[in-house]
Amino acid sequence: MANALADATSPYLLQHKDNPVAWRPWGPEALAEARRLDRPILLSVGYAACHWCHVMAHESFEDPATAELVNRHFVPIKVDREERPDVDALYQQALALLGQPGGWPLTMFLTPEGEAFWGGTYFPPEPRFGRPGFRQVLARIAELWAGDRDRLFANRDAIREALGRLNRPERGALDPDARAAAARRLASLFDPAHGGLGGPPKFPQAPVLAFLWRMARHHALPELEQPVLHTLRRICQGGIYDHLGGGFARYAVDERWLVPHFEKMLYDNGQLLELLAEAHAATGDPLFATRIAETVGWLEREMLTEGGFAASLDADSEGEEGRYYLWTPEEIEAVLGPDDAARFGAVYGVAPEGNFEGRTVLARLGEQGLRPPAEEAELAALRARLLEARHRRVPPARDDKVLADWNG
Repeated sequence: MANALADATSPYLLQHKDNPVAWRPWGPEALAEARRLDRPILLSVGYAACHWCHVMAHESFEDPATAELVNRHFVPIKVDREERPDVDALYQQALALLGQPGGWPLTMFLTPEGEAFWGGTYFPPEPRFGRPGFRQVLARIAELWAGDRDRLFANRDAIREALGRLNRPERGALDPDARAAAARRLASLFDPAHGGLGGPPKFPQAPVLAFLWRMARHHALPELEQPVLHTLRRICQGGIYDHLGGGFARYAVDERWLVPHFEKMLYDNGQLLELLAEAHAATGDPLFATRIAETVGWLEREMLTEGGFAASLDADSEGEEGRYYLWTPEEIEAVLGPDDAARFGAVYGVAPEGNFEGRTVLARLGEQGLRPPAEEAELAALRARLLEARHRRVPPARDDKVLADWNG
């Protein structure tokens, strides 16, 4: 078996074309090969900007011993979830039915017919983080496939039945009070201190915010406005927002929105821009107007390609998560000088010990809004100097795919 991704057009698949794992693209040929060889399928789904996809690739898919185990016992298939969201959605649903949280990389084991029987997300090479080691998983699945398939098929049958129930259309009218009840229930789950739903990792969840906002504005539920506005202000001032370049990261790893998972996705930013525009129209809050202008500037400066906007920016550069975005006090002082660096650091939370692996993610979480215009203009000038210096760093990779639905 040889790797078959060299002719792929997906940037994510091309990242894996030199792996010793004999990846196939998703399609009837790969499924036919699995049936012919009577082997289970190892399905790996990810996307180009995904940090943990890169980690698992480096730890496992670039490892010759792991690749030999995969190639001997499985037909390995790689899928870009941005090219095939239908495939991703199906197997994320199957993973949820196994009682596992979803995410990427998605790692699923399928019958040769493409039916899921087990899976997970990221697996380390050796047991850690409470997760089994990937080589252990591969060996155990191969052992069961060879000697006790009925156990795997029992899982397959349960998933198949549950998927059938979930995807069976139900008739009947929606209770007109159901939306209001759902909105109130969602609002009750918001973090009163920091905004947002749940604990870390914390995602902006723009569709949920938009649902609450529109229920508040158009269905006489004004009490729903405050959780949305509070969340938006915290996101706009947190480290999840790129205070130098503009744009929002995919999620924060803490409950305060301080430390981002550094990849930037086009769809997140598009949805947040729309909601911020509605919030600004209703409140006139200059914080929202400023973040809109800065984020649009980032999109036009860094994401616009021939024909549309690119899909994402990677979390990593030079092999390190977030390296492009992080600062030390010494780096800031070298650009701004001691006085301006001290003033800037006081506003953006710069400290010698840092807040992420000894360096600082810039944030303004101590402030709910903007300072007086003259002071904001001075801060903008300092940010521009730091952004110019940041442009001399090695940037994160950009996934240049132009996706019609994300650009619509």
